[in-house]
Amino acid sequence: MICKWTNKFIACTIMFLSLAIFSFGENTILRLDEFIQNIELFHPLVKQANLKLKIGEAQILKAKGNFDPTIRSEWSEKNLDDKLYYRQFHTKLRIPTPIGVDIVSGYENNQGLYLNPESTVKQNGLWHIGLEVDVLQGLITNERKTALKIASEYNTLLRNEKVQYTNDVLINAISAYLQWQMYSQIDSILNENIELSTTYHNNTLHAFRAGEKTAIDTLEAHMLLQEAQYTSQKNLIDLTKSKYNVENFLWYENQAISLQTNTKPETFSHTTLFKIVETKISDTSIENNPYIQTTLNKLSIAEIEQRLKIEKLKPKLKIKYNPLFNYQRNDILPNYYYDNSAFGAVFTMPLFLRNERAEIQQNKIKIQELKLDIDNKKNELNNKISNAKIQLSLIQTQIKLLYSNITNLEKLLEAENEKFNFGESSVFLLNKRQEKLITTKIKLIECLFKQESESLNYLYYTNQLGTK
Repeated sequence: MICKWTNKFIACTIMFLSLAIFSFGENTILRLDEFIQNIELFHPLVKQANLKLKIGEAQILKAKGNFDPTIRSEWSEKNLDDKLYYRQFHTKLRIPTPIGVDIVSGYENNQGLYLNPESTVKQNGLWHIGLEVDVLQGLITNERKTALKIASEYNTLLRNEKVQYTNDVLINAISAYLQWQMYSQIDSILNENIELSTTYHNNTLHAFRAGEKTAIDTLEAHMLLQEAQYTSQKNLIDLTKSKYNVENFLWYENQAISLQTNTKPETFSHTTLFKIVETKISDTSIENNPYIQTTLNKLSIAEIEQRLKIEKLKPKLKIKYNPLFNYQRNDILPNYYYDNSAFGAVFTMPLFLRNERAEIQQNKIKIQELKLDIDNKKNELNNKISNAKIQLSLIQTQIKLLYSNITNLEKLLEAENEKFNFGESSVFLLNKRQEKLITTKIKLIECLFKQESESLNYLYYTNQLGTK
């Protein structure tokens, strides 16, 4: 528990320093692991999911209440014409057990001139203690025992639903963060492009004034700069939108957090999702997936209910036996004689059992539907996991090719720049080289984004998201 609260304190401190104190550096980096910790600790939907655990605990407590002992007392009296017609007092303690047996004890004391003869007892009353047993229906499988089993299974179901809802919030939040990363890195590339275009524009103007370039060259350089500025502004729209999407998931305590203008995400080279997948790529188990687990819980509940419904096909036979104890004035303990007892039996049975048989059939269909649903979900998850692994393999190949291509394009641009400085090239050729390099760099960022997105999907399908 100490470790848990220590980790929470550290996480809160990190988030506070990252999100609130921005004046101690040009840029503040919001790391992905800090972002995930913030969501797990403070996001309202995650807190709402945690409340499900309390619902499950309350459900178990309610089911245990069926085993609580109960005491019932009843008193009635009639007086007419200064005569005590009757005064009756009954009290009874009932102690339920997990099987169909109740321990029953009680005391009664009745007086009066016109008391029903069967209610007549000795002056000091009558004590009794005994059993009420469901011999046929309800002896082993009964409603209160079934309710406790269902509550326990339902509690597990809510725990799995809590994981499921948390994972749903995390995958949406991390997806938003990855988009923010992508547009942020593209923004850096496009800003470099503007710097290069500005340099080419200034150099072309200088060369024009020196008589080395024509006016059309300056126009072309100016158009190149404008195109670079337009492309950057266009990306800035997506960058701003993605940043606000990230803010939708940031909370501290019960207050939403806004990112400052100098807050940036970490680059894809520092993101750990793909690195995590590399260490867990052999773990393709779907048994721990909360979608599978919740459906399995529903199946277990349906099967528990089915056993109770089948039990109700049996007739009911309740046997009651209560030894009776007389209490005399000078006795320390009540007296018992073997022939002093109350005995009874109640037998009931529907003749056609149509209601019971119909409920069994309906529940049987429900069980079949749940089993088919489980098979379908397992098949879908296995296919999605296989697809994510294949996509990751293909994307890795593309990334390697793009890295190699960027290296070659940088060499070509450097060579073209040298030729331009010696007057052997033009702004047009420089533009083409630079445009190709920028486009390839953006493709690389987009591939890294796809790699992280597929890694995120893999972790989501295999229930390995989050830090907890």
